[in-house]
Amino acid sequence: MNTIQAPVGFPAKQIQAPVKVRYCLYARKSTESEERQVLSIESQVKEMLQLAEREGLEVVAMKRESHSAKETGQRPIFNEIIEEIQSGKYNGILTWAADRISRNAGDLGRVVDLMDAGHLQEIRTFSQGFRNNPNEKFLLTILGGQAKLENDNRGINVKRGLRTRVEMGLWPTTPPTGYITQHDMLKKCQVIIDPERGEIVKKMFEKMAYEKWSGRRIHHWLKFDLNFKTVGKKNLALSNIFRTLQNPFYYGVFEYPKKSGNWYQGKHEPLISKELFDQVQLQMKRDNIVRQGHEFAFTKLMTCGKCGSGISAEEKYKPLKDGTTKRYIYYGCGRSKNKTCHAKYLQEEALVEQLISLLDQIDFNTLGIEQKFEDELKRFNKFQRGVLGIANKGATHADIDLKTYAKYTLKEGTNEERRELMGCFKSKLKITEGIVTIE
Repeated sequence: MNTIQAPVGFPAKQIQAPVKVRYCLYARKSTESEERQVLSIESQVKEMLQLAEREGLEVVAMKRESHSAKETGQRPIFNEIIEEIQSGKYNGILTWAADRISRNAGDLGRVVDLMDAGHLQEIRTFSQGFRNNPNEKFLLTILGGQAKLENDNRGINVKRGLRTRVEMGLWPTTPPTGYITQHDMLKKCQVIIDPERGEIVKKMFEKMAYEKWSGRRIHHWLKFDLNFKTVGKKNLALSNIFRTLQNPFYYGVFEYPKKSGNWYQGKHEPLISKELFDQVQLQMKRDNIVRQGHEFAFTKLMTCGKCGSGISAEEKYKPLKDGTTKRYIYYGCGRSKNKTCHAKYLQEEALVEQLISLLDQIDFNTLGIEQKFEDELKRFNKFQRGVLGIANKGATHADIDLKTYAKYTLKEGTNEERRELMGCFKSKLKITEGIVTIE
């Protein structure tokens, strides 16, 4: 403890010297809508450094943060400051205002506890200071509580406003693709059909319902034939296509909040009829693509020989002279590791032929293949006895070579059977410029 001698003429008594305060400048950007005009982080830093220079304050650290202060313990930079104060790196905080420190009771309590323990000597703001004494800590607590009250009231008001809007039939958030927000002040907060995208979204429903298109074919049509972009100038992902086709908003009703069971009749103009929406749901259910999507046979089982990314697949459709359409599947680099990789694509039939030619060189998990083969044999023998009435003992494991079975599965098996077979390969495969090789 640092002490000094009493002045001449006073009792010879040791007086405790004031503790030197070393500050961490803390600037936090507000995320609350009512505070959008508050100084930016850099403006806060500039003002507080000028204050420190005028008043001779020693600033030994400077930290910036953008996280909201509404939730306890959710600010990594603030948590770091608390730890450094406890370790004695500095014992003061220089910040723009008291609510920069905390807008919740938990973090405010941590700050006051540091003061009580003597680790934190002062919080200095642009207009006032809070030192480690009862009155100033009490004032700090009041200001922090006031900030929390403002947050709580703001949350209540926002929820009340949203309830009012949905009860009026107004969509409460950003409208889904195919709609835009109405900018006419007389119809503020309403959404209208997007003149650029609305008709295309309607055709998505029609192609699924009437032409039996798959989600992936719609995705290909939007991305490659139309170069369709959302309002945010992005392609519509396959998952978003499925969500769009399942959204009842397009025929005029919506649920808010989601999974709450609270349904409202919207004031917006429906883009499709309820009958068309229901027909799309039946088609999606029949194709079993609502949740499971579509899994290609060989995706995620090989890598790109150029960049090491996983192999992905896409469908393409070619119209034929007789009016029908032929479906092709191409495999190529998924570009997860190199967005600019331009490796060649490989058609599925050619991929299968290359895999068959490599089977003699591929190392198998023999036990796994044998088990799958045994299961297939049991199913076949059961079919012979139960359907064809053949009472002999049926085929056995010794009758067929495992690699012959593997070749058959690659050519004639379902996607699931092919993937299970590939899962038994010990050898790692890669595709380089359309050629399958063993690593």
